[in-house]
Amino acid sequence: VLAEGECHLLDLPWEDVLVPHILCYLPLQHLVSLQRVSKQFHSLIQVYLANCRTFSLSSIGPCIPKEAFCSMLKDNKVLQNLSLQNCSDWVSDQELLPVIGQNQHLQRVDMSGCAWLTRHSLVAVSLSCLHLQHLGLAHCEWVDSLSLRSLADHCGGLQSIDLTACRQLKDDAICYLAKKCLNLRSLSLAVNANITDESVEEVAKNCRGLEQLDLTGCLRVRNQSIRTLAEYCPKLQSLKVNHCHNVTESSLDPLRKRNVVIDVEPPLQRALVLLQDVLGFAPFINLQI
Repeated sequence: VLAEGECHLLDLPWEDVLVPHILCYLPLQHLVSLQRVSKQFHSLIQVYLANCRTFSLSSIGPCIPKEAFCSMLKDNKVLQNLSLQNCSDWVSDQELLPVIGQNQHLQRVDMSGCAWLTRHSLVAVSLSCLHLQHLGLAHCEWVDSLSLRSLADHCGGLQSIDLTACRQLKDDAICYLAKKCLNLRSLSLAVNANITDESVEEVAKNCRGLEQLDLTGCLRVRNQSIRTLAEYCPKLQSLKVNHCHNVTESSLDPLRKRNVVIDVEPPLQRALVLLQDVLGFAPFINLQI
C-alpha cells in the first residue's frame, strides 16, 4: 500500500513520460520480461510497442517465438526502422507481410540472412514502403530480378542497399536498379559471380553520388569498369575489390590518389608484408624513389 503522496511508476503518464523518456532506453529483452510482471505492465509495454519507431531483433532474434513477434507488432503503424537480423531460423512471409503492410513509413529495413522469406516480402516492401532509404538483403538468395525491379520502380529514393551473395541477380537487374535509384550512396554486390563490368559501369554513370561500393569476390569485374567508376563518381570514399583478380593497380592507383579507401594494398606494400613474414622484419625501402 502506498503512503499518502507516494507515486507508483505506473502512475506516471504512459504516452507522455514512460514511453518516450524511460522505456525507449531499455533493451528489447528487458521489455519482454517486463510484460510478465503484471497485467498493467503488459498493457504498458503494448502501448510502447505500438508507438516505437525502431524495432530490432538483432540481440534476441534466435530466442523469440514467431508468435511473440506477431503479437508485439500487431498494433504498430509508425515503424521507421525494422531489423530482422538473427531471425533467419523462424521469420517467414507469414509473420513479416502483415507488419510491412501496416507500416508505410519504413525508411530502413534489414532482412539480411532471412533465408525463409521469399520474393513476396521484397515486393511487399517495394509496394508499401515508398520512403525506403536503406535496405539490407545480404545472403537472401531468394531475391530475384523481378522483385528487385519492383523495388527500383517504387523506391526511387533508396540510398543504400546490400545485395551481398544475392546469387540470382545478374547484370540486367543491377543496371535497372541503377537507372531508377539515382540517389544510391552505398551498394554491395559482393560474392556474386554473375556481376560484370556492365553493372559497375551502369552504377557509375547513373549514381554519381556513390560513396561506397563493395565488389568483393566479383570475379568478372575488370579494370575497365573501375576506370569508369573513377571518372563518374567523384564522391567515392570506399571501394572493396578483394578477390577481384582482374582488377589491377593500373585502375586502382587514380582512386588511391584521391584518398579512396581500398581494401587491397598496393603491390609494393603487399610485397613488403610478405617479406616481413619471411624475414621476421621489414627492410627499409625509400618509397619516394
